[in-house]
Parts: sequence; C-alpha cells; structure tokens
Amino acid sequence: MTGMPESETPKMNAFRLGLRWFVVLLYLIAGIFHLALPGPFLTITPTWVPFPQRVIFLTGLCELAGALGLLLPSLRKAAGLALALYAIAVFPANINHAMLDMGLSHPVLGWWYHILRFALQPLIVWAALFASAWINWPFPRNQGAVTR
Repeated sequence: MTGMPESETPKMNAFRLGLRWFVVLLYLIAGIFHLALPGPFLTITPTWVPFPQRVIFLTGLCELAGALGLLLPSLRKAAGLALALYAIAVFPANINHAMLDMGLSHPVLGWWYHILRFALQPLIVWAALFASAWINWPFPRNQGAVTR
C-alpha cells in the first residue's frame, strides 16, 4: 500500500508531500513568531478586532495546531481546511497592514511587497487545500494513476 489516493501519480504524490512540508514549515514559523514576538502583529491588527493580544496569541496557536495537524493523516484534511479558512480570515489584517504602511510618509515595505502579499494569498489558500488532499486542481485525475 502506497498511502496515496488511487488517482494520484507518484509525481503528484511527491509534489503534494513537498508542498505539505513547505506549508507545515511556513505555519510553524508564523505560529512561533505570533507567540514569541506579537508586537508587529498587534500593530497591523484592525482596530475593530476585540482583545487583540488574545487574538494574536490564539492565531499563533491555530497556526501551530494546523501545521502539526497536516502531519497527522487522521487530522490532515481538517487541518488543511482550517488553514485555508484561516488564511482567508486574516486577510483584513493584510489590508490594514498595507493601508498603515502606505499611509506613512516613508512606507516601510512599499506597494511591491503588499501587492505581492495580496497576490500570494490565494496561493496560500490553495497550498493548504492541495497539501491536505482536499483538492487536486490543477492536475488531471487518473492520468498514469497508481492502482492497488
């Protein structure tokens, strides 16, 4: 038994595994930073978010839990969906960050960073869903599939 879905080619399985580890590392690092250095995250949290210190702490825990969940086959799909929804939920903070930064007389990061960050957000959502096998898109199904 290979552990991969029947519709999955060995190449696609290797890509999914590599992407899964990338997403795990991304969220582990983000979670650690949210817990260890919350200051920068607090500065970009929209003012309408209640109890921002607690929210930042909880987001760090969510990132760590999601990353670890991706490693456990029994939790992988739930973790992938949760991380995808999380990436959507924090998008207002990214918008707020861009507005705050670009409102400065000398922006710290500039439009190029923020435009790139906005463009990558759907990719982050996709990566969480693909890494957890929620979706196979854009790869075709059953092309050179492994059969058991």
